[in-house]
Amino acid sequence: MKTLVLTVSCLALAAMAPPAALYGADLHPTTAAAFDRYVKLTEARIEEELRGRLPFLWVDRLPEAQRRDADARLRRGEIVVSRLETRDGASSIKIPDGLCHHWVGTVLIPGVTVDRVKTLMQSYDKYQQIYRPAVRQSRTLSHDGDHFTVYLQLFMKKVISVVLNTNNDVNYVTKTPEQMQVRSATTRVAEVGDADTPQEKELPVGHDGGYLWRFNNYCALEERGEGTYVQCESVSLTRSIPFGLGWVVGPFVTSIPKESLEFTLGTMRTTLTTGR
Repeated sequence: MKTLVLTVSCLALAAMAPPAALYGADLHPTTAAAFDRYVKLTEARIEEELRGRLPFLWVDRLPEAQRRDADARLRRGEIVVSRLETRDGASSIKIPDGLCHHWVGTVLIPGVTVDRVKTLMQSYDKYQQIYRPAVRQSRTLSHDGDHFTVYLQLFMKKVISVVLNTNNDVNYVTKTPEQMQVRSATTRVAEVGDADTPQEKELPVGHDGGYLWRFNNYCALEERGEGTYVQCESVSLTRSIPFGLGWVVGPFVTSIPKESLEFTLGTMRTTLTTGR
C-alpha cells in the first residue's frame, strides 16, 4: 500500500501452504460485476472530495468529539483505522460468492512535506526493501508523467502463506500544492503455487485460493503545519468463507486487510521520520 501504498500487505513465507486446489475458488462474473459497482460508487465519493464538495480527509468528516480524539491519537504517532461501507442509496451492495473489504487508515508524518511522501510512494523499485516481507519483488513497468504501471509480488501469511503476482495501475492527482490523491488498482492478480520450489507456477487467474482477487487503494495526502497526513483507503475482493474451512480462509478475509493497511502506513512513517 501501493502507494501502491500498498499496499496489500503481507508477511513472511511459511513452509506449509496447502495446495490452492484443495481450497479452490472461482471468481464468477456476477462477483466481479458487483465489486465493480461498489468501486464505482466509492470512486464517485472520492471524486467529490477532490472537487472540494466533501472534506478532503476522512477524519475531518467525523463528529467533533471523535475528530478531536482522532487528531490527538495521530499527533501521538498512532495509526487511526476504521472499517467503511459504500452503500447504493440506503441499501448495502451485495457481493455474491465473494467478500468486499473496505478500510480507511490515517497517519501523521511529522515534519515531512507532501513532496517527500510522494517521492517515497513512487520509489516502486525499492518497495521490496522498504516493505519487506510484505513485498518480495517490485519494479516499475512503465512511467508517463503522473501515471505508473507497477509489478509487485506480495506475500501474505495467516495460518497459511500465499504469494501473489500483481500488476497495478497508479495515478497521482494534484488538488493543490499541499493536497494530492493517489489512486491505484490491480489490473492482474495471479496466485503463485508451490512458491520457491522447482514446481513454482502461476495458478489460473480467478481460479485459485481466492485470497485476493482485486485490490484498489486510494490515498489522500495533505500537508499542514505539523507535517503531512497520509490517508489510505483500501477496497479489496476475496472469496467468501466456505463452511468448515473458516480456520484457513477466515483469517485472510477478516484480519489481513486491516493489518496490511496498518503495516503500510506504519512503515511509511518510520521510513520518512528515521531517514532509513
